[in-house]
Amino acid sequence: MKRKVRVVQYGAGKMSRYLMRYVLEHGGEIVGAFCRNKNHIGKDVSEIIGNGYPFVGVAVESSATAEQRMAELKPDVCIIATRSTVAELEEIFTVCAKLGINAITTCEEALYPWNSSPELTAKLDKLAKEGGCTLTGVGYCDLYWGTMVTNLCGSSHKITKIKGSSSYNVEDYGMALAEGHGAGLSVEEFERTIGAYNETSSEEMKKLVESGEYVPSYMWNQNGWLCSKLGLHVVSQTQKCIPCIDKEDLHSETLGMTVKAGNATGMRAVVTTETEEGITLVTECVGKIYNPEEIDRNVWTLYGEPETTCIVNRPATVELTCATLVNRIPQLIDAPAGYVTTDQFPYNEYMVHPMNTYVKTR
Repeated sequence: MKRKVRVVQYGAGKMSRYLMRYVLEHGGEIVGAFCRNKNHIGKDVSEIIGNGYPFVGVAVESSATAEQRMAELKPDVCIIATRSTVAELEEIFTVCAKLGINAITTCEEALYPWNSSPELTAKLDKLAKEGGCTLTGVGYCDLYWGTMVTNLCGSSHKITKIKGSSSYNVEDYGMALAEGHGAGLSVEEFERTIGAYNETSSEEMKKLVESGEYVPSYMWNQNGWLCSKLGLHVVSQTQKCIPCIDKEDLHSETLGMTVKAGNATGMRAVVTTETEEGITLVTECVGKIYNPEEIDRNVWTLYGEPETTCIVNRPATVELTCATLVNRIPQLIDAPAGYVTTDQFPYNEYMVHPMNTYVKTR
């Protein structure tokens, strides 16, 4: 592509500060930005980015005007950084598909929604094909739970099991997430509520997830992504939510309480996937109130010949999510029309040159 890649930002919150700056600093052009937050509407993009960023000349507009304005602006790409489920993004995905605008999002489920919201994903896939554009989801998980793992697999002779664990401090993400992880509950309360589906069969769990009655952890979608990328065929998939406890009392600023020793500080959501090929995936998200000695950590182990473990300590999750997304933009533009998950993309790469020089199809 000889001209700059034209980008609109949908959602001007915390993530957009990095997303828009990374687009600009990789040679892209921000032509529009949309948000529901009245405090952001009317501000120049540079004010959202902050830290004295040079004036951009693009003001944030109300998200209510997004469809009309994007039809006028004709961007190549819409970056969506708002919510966490595909159902919550259906409206903006539909707008992009109908306008023929490629869309890429930080939404966690969007990485691989085929195994959690198959009907809606198929609907969006059809709309995107009709519009001649691509929809996808990326983020930290795309690389650190995805291509990093499958690349490591390429150095193995035999794999029998893939085990992954990603931990995060619920104090960093607000009350809703902390409560959703069971922080502050007694073990009995946790098992009666959050752990109520732990003995659910794979077939029943699949029905509950696809109907929307049960919202699984991020690893549910991740295991689907990994199996697709590795060419594995899923036989069964289940999830168990296990309370985390600490031997000391831990104070939570987010919850405004002290969690007593022996009560739940959060949970481990463990997803187990069995495949026809005999490779088992056991992956977990560990979200809890940290004690002073704990840190964010990402650990993956490949069992077989040889056994290999990769550990990432203190990952800068927000920045890594945004950089991964921006580096994916040329591949998004080049991808076939439809809802195309990144397991179908080439491996991501760092852009040394302006992003438009990596676009091959225009």
